[in-house]
Amino acid sequence: MARTKSRSRIARAAKLGLLGVAAVPALSGCSVEEVIRFGWPIGVTPEAAEMRTLWTWSAVAALIVGVITWGAMFWAMILHRKRKDDDGSLPRQTQYNLPVELVFTAIPTVIVAVLWGFTMNVQGFVDKDAPSAGGPADLRVNIVGFQWNWEFSYPDTPGPGGKPVSTLGTSDTIPILVLPTGKSIEFTQRSPDVIHSFYVPEFLFKRDVFPFPEKNEQDNTYVIDKIDREGAFVGRCAELCGTYHSQMNFEVRALKPELFDRYLQLRTQTNPQSGQPYTTGEALQALNCGQWCAPEAVTTHPFSTDRGQLAAQVTG
Repeated sequence: MARTKSRSRIARAAKLGLLGVAAVPALSGCSVEEVIRFGWPIGVTPEAAEMRTLWTWSAVAALIVGVITWGAMFWAMILHRKRKDDDGSLPRQTQYNLPVELVFTAIPTVIVAVLWGFTMNVQGFVDKDAPSAGGPADLRVNIVGFQWNWEFSYPDTPGPGGKPVSTLGTSDTIPILVLPTGKSIEFTQRSPDVIHSFYVPEFLFKRDVFPFPEKNEQDNTYVIDKIDREGAFVGRCAELCGTYHSQMNFEVRALKPELFDRYLQLRTQTNPQSGQPYTTGEALQALNCGQWCAPEAVTTHPFSTDRGQLAAQVTG
């Protein structure tokens, strides 16, 4: 009779637990897709999709292990708790049980080995030096991270003065990195001062920008196969690099290939209105292609490096 009541209580607890888990998405307003992503943002590259898949299945595996562990804990607490009619005898002991110990050793080893295998596979795909389709990348981009801003350049596209077309961020201007959708892109990055980190959340990975990588034997080149869709994405420095680290932002603009080609063509020409080479903002404005061609960053804002002004804002 007592055992029947215990089983009934376990069944009720299990039903309540399942009901609570099922209610979480509805109560939080999350869609099924958002729940499956476990809080990760939507990626816009094949590399991001692989990272998200790895994260999802790792979280699922962790939840399965957690449910089994919690189940064993609650089973032990409910079935082996002290009762009024207890005669003081202990339940059957299982210490020094060789089969059980072998199982408890083998299962975690298998779990770690499987996770390691999938992680290495995804890391190799994300950290590759050449496009998955083979051959050279469709576009090369150089990234320089410095205290406390960014410079982006296209080494294969010379500007009016013969130097590569580039975009330099300043305290008054958030730099915009313009990239094409549907094309493979090779990034080469370096820093002249300290370690920074190139981070676009929608790419779902970060890449440290090392000072003088050729001297430090650092692999500073990597490739993404493509950007899936047009958009404006915030970029950040994800490595603590000094006073204005938190404000070291940039913006990525992903344009259709034909618009990107037109953008690069404009950057190699002189603006007839100013008599100077087209800036990033002027070239985007000339494209007149809607929200993705806004001449200024729309998701982040310039910052001031005047410490006195910042102090006045804080104390004011």
